[in-house]
Amino acid sequence: MDASKVRLFVEHPLGPGQSVPLSRDQAHYLFNVMRLRSGNGVELFNGRDGAWLAEVAEAGKKTGVLVCREQRAPQQDPPDLWLLFAPIKKARTDFIVEKATELGTARICPVITEHTNSERVRVERLQAHAVEAAEQCGGTFVPPVDAPRKLRAMLDDWPADRQLLFCDEGQVGTEPRLSGDGKKWAILIGPEGGFSEAERSWLKNSPFVTQIGLGPRILRADTAAVAAIVLWQNALGDW
Repeated sequence: MDASKVRLFVEHPLGPGQSVPLSRDQAHYLFNVMRLRSGNGVELFNGRDGAWLAEVAEAGKKTGVLVCREQRAPQQDPPDLWLLFAPIKKARTDFIVEKATELGTARICPVITEHTNSERVRVERLQAHAVEAAEQCGGTFVPPVDAPRKLRAMLDDWPADRQLLFCDEGQVGTEPRLSGDGKKWAILIGPEGGFSEAERSWLKNSPFVTQIGLGPRILRADTAAVAAIVLWQNALGDW
């Protein structure tokens, strides 16, 4: 069995000697696209049991079976950080989901603000992008992507033990400073048109909100999401 660099996310439990049946799409990817055959190695992860080296036991045109041989890495979960963002154009929304997965977030939450201007959010497609990002970057955790909710409705139900980092375009030019505990946090990134005055006022007066600028320049929404996650990870995360 070779130690293949092919990685695959599966829903099935993983452990010593565990058989993992493949779906039709997974079999097509491994055997028709990647040209794997019986005896070849695949690295598997399921978001719970770490990464496992598995061997191709059965390879068919539409199905297949893998068998776990040894654990290659323990499960590594990210800090308890959520990303709330207003969806933008499709390719840039995909970018946000991919980078949020790579940088280490526990949940991805699209929110609809007053100025959100985007096509319909396809949660299954975004979840697939999160899976692909974890497969490609060697991660063992895939953040769930929630169905979009209106921002105000989500914050009306906000958990009392979670702090919210409000990235406010009105604070451009201020030095980003972040302090607090590193337990339960969320980051909020607005739409291309920015937050409305009503939204900004409500956020600034909420006790669980920390208002922050992201430096001397106005950033695009996708860039702001990456910058904010990096800032939080450096100050309060696991970096």
